[in-house]
This record gives sequence, structure tokens and C-alpha cells, in this order.
Amino acid sequence: MKKLLTTLSLLLMYLSASVVSVAGFANFANAHQMGITVKPSKYTVTETIDRLEKIAKAKGVTIFTRIDHAGEAEKAGLKMRPTQLLILGNPKAGTPVMIAAPTSAIDLPLKALAWEDANGKVWLGFNSAEYLKQRHNIPDELVKALGAIAGLVDAALE
Repeated sequence: MKKLLTTLSLLLMYLSASVVSVAGFANFANAHQMGITVKPSKYTVTETIDRLEKIAKAKGVTIFTRIDHAGEAEKAGLKMRPTQLLILGNPKAGTPVMIAAPTSAIDLPLKALAWEDANGKVWLGFNSAEYLKQRHNIPDELVKALGAIAGLVDAALE
């Protein structure tokens, strides 16, 4: 029964994601339904990711890479509002998750996305631990490690 509920929950998330994708993610208020936690930032995209990176490093979190989507778009001759992705994690915490649930490796290391919307407002989003748990059937005792990003994000947005 638990597997059936998990399967149905994932199917609903997939269908919700499909509907939002078709809408171009214009209404990201639905992001929560897709497992994405979104928070407003009072900083620019670059400042937001700089702050998150600094706080994460201070906590011993590994920064794997930073992707400047808008910068790469510009190199390709395209225009895009500021958008940056930070890939971060802790191999000691993430590896046991991937051992227990190998498909979780597609979502790990963790990612945080900062972007500027059409109105000039900056947002910071990340996959919720609950979403990742459901998506990959991660055991409860390992989910805590995935939730650490929420505290880092909150600190970066202060």
C-alpha cells in the first residue's frame, strides 16, 4: 500500500510538473507542488549566490560548481535575465543517500537556483527534502541530510 501511495504521489507530482512546464513556469507559485521551495531574495542574483556559497563553505559544505546561465546565454548570442545555479553538498552525507537510493544521484549534489523574474524580483529555489524522499524512496533516517540546504538558504537570505 505504501508503494502504491508513493507511486500515486510521484505521478501527481509529474503531472503537476508537466502542466507547469507547459505554462513556461510563469506561475512559480506552483513550484511547491513540483517539490521546489522558492523564497524571495532582497539581493541581486549574484549577491544571493555569493552569500549562499560563503555560508555553505563556512559550514564545511563542498561547492562543486556555479553555473551562470545568463552569462552562458550571452556567449551564445542570446539574452536571458540573471540566473545562476550553485551545486553544493557534503559527500559524507550524500553518499549514503545514493547508496540507499541510487536514482537520487540524478538530484545530488544538491542545487540552489537564483533567478530574476520579469519584474526584477530575485528568487532562490531548491528541491525540498520531502520531494527528494518521495521521488527516490529515500529512507527516513537519511532524509535529514537533504534538508540542510534549507538552513543555508535561510541564512543567505537574511
